[in-house]
Amino acid sequence: MPLYGGIEAGGTKFVCAIGNGPDGLLAETRFATTTPQESIGRAIAFFREHRTLGPLAAVGIASFGPIDPNPSSSTYGHITTTPKPGWADTDLYGAVARALDVPVGFDTDVNVAALGEGRWGAAQGLDTFIYLTVGTGIGGGGMVNGGLLHGLMHPEMGHLRIPHDLAADPYPGCCPYHGDCLEGLACGPAIAGRWGAPAETLPGDHPAWALEARYLAYGVVCYILTLSPQRVVVGGGVMAQPRLMPLLRAEVLALLNGYLQAPAILEGIDAYIVPPALGSRAGVVGALALAENALEADHA
Repeated sequence: MPLYGGIEAGGTKFVCAIGNGPDGLLAETRFATTTPQESIGRAIAFFREHRTLGPLAAVGIASFGPIDPNPSSSTYGHITTTPKPGWADTDLYGAVARALDVPVGFDTDVNVAALGEGRWGAAQGLDTFIYLTVGTGIGGGGMVNGGLLHGLMHPEMGHLRIPHDLAADPYPGCCPYHGDCLEGLACGPAIAGRWGAPAETLPGDHPAWALEARYLAYGVVCYILTLSPQRVVVGGGVMAQPRLMPLLRAEVLALLNGYLQAPAILEGIDAYIVPPALGSRAGVVGALALAENALEADHA
């Protein structure tokens, strides 16, 4: 079978892998995201160091954003207006393609994680679903009618504007662009900023989790009503709190208030809003699937 390279370029860390699927990983590494030159250089060096495994057929890149995913654009493959210092206007796609001289697929980290979950994980057999990650930030991607979500740019589901009752929750939000958007109110740093302690240190009975579930449910309900997904996959570090998923499901049902008479929601919410089957590997494994797609497109 062809060997593919995968790069999950995250704002906190890079994960690189070689293989052809979740059960066929031959090499993997991870390292902290520093400067573009150092981080991209380490990724390229990883693939060169493992040439003995066989030639790479293609590489897939799952990148933090915002990015330019339009192949006809002069800045295709660039990270664009990211607030991460030093990374704005970085040509990630071009640097990898020039160094490795193979077909390269490029998309958002959440779209690529969705691709992985659709190919091998919690959304197998579905053609319309959402993947949401809740961690240092909040991002969303997915498929509609079998195609990854694109358009003018790519989805920015974390920056949805949601109701914010300042009397009940005076925390102003932490998004540098919008303040109290979904990400600004419900990402990991927002929880820490509001309560004065990291999310992972808060006990299950802390009031943080009911509020978090409510905010996330506002977003999920908007996605459900807009895109009509067959399933909603929700991952990320914040979701590691065991109470949060049941609270989120209950809040979604409460907000929908019986309006959608879909058995998958009314009778099977536990199988409708689910964690990722690939766990934290969804991004880098999805990048292998993206690489396979890039090879097929190159041969078309």
